[in-house]
This record gives sequence, C-alpha cells and structure tokens, in this order.
Amino acid sequence: MRQNYSSGSPWEPVVGYSRAVRVGPHIFVAGTTSVEPDGAVLHVGDPYAQAMTIFRKIERVLAEAGASLNDVVRTRMFVVNIEHQDAIGRAHAEVFSQIRPAATMVEVTRFVHPAMLVEIEVDAYVS
Repeated sequence: MRQNYSSGSPWEPVVGYSRAVRVGPHIFVAGTTSVEPDGAVLHVGDPYAQAMTIFRKIERVLAEAGASLNDVVRTRMFVVNIEHQDAIGRAHAEVFSQIRPAATMVEVTRFVHPAMLVEIEVDAYVS
C-alpha cells in the first residue's frame, strides 16, 4: 500500500512529487529546504539554522506518516558550500547523535533559490 504526504508546497503539483511517500514500512522524504510554503527562504546566510528548520519539517512529515526521527536509517545532505559542513554537521549531530543513521553530505552547484544553503532528504523504516 502506498501513501503520499503533501506539505502544501506550490511546487508539488507543478513538478509532480510528494513531500514523503510511505510504502509498507519504508518512508522516503523528498529533498527538504528551509522555506515557507510561499517559497520565502528562512535563515538566509545561516546553514545551521536552515538545517535545523529542515529537520523540524522532516520530523513533522514523519509523524504524519506514523514514524519519528528514531526511525530514520539514512540521511542525504546537499550543500552549496562544503565549508558549511561543520555547521550542518552540528545540526545533524544534535538531531541524530543517538540514532546514528547512515549519512552522506555532498556539495552541489546550486539550488532553485540562491539563498538556499542546504537540502536534506531522509529514508526511514518503521518495523
């Protein structure tokens, strides 16, 4: 059984994606950024604050899908400046230090808005 979850973002119907998809015990959360529903970027210039905002958004959609951050088995962090790794890594550690999912951080060229510094996606498994 497949269940799609929406954040209400105006991009979801235009691009054709869901904030998260649950299939059985697997939950896949799409790349998430630090933006308001209207597209305004939050915490411009602050990679740590953007990451923490993203983790809160991810936590909400996981709860909606019947999971929690404790169920996260993989994180993927995309950054536009790898020199932000310490700030983003600190946010990741604050959220996942006891959970310790498999994690990846890679530098990318850019995001859809130049003020976005980080985009994060997660996979979760609910036994």
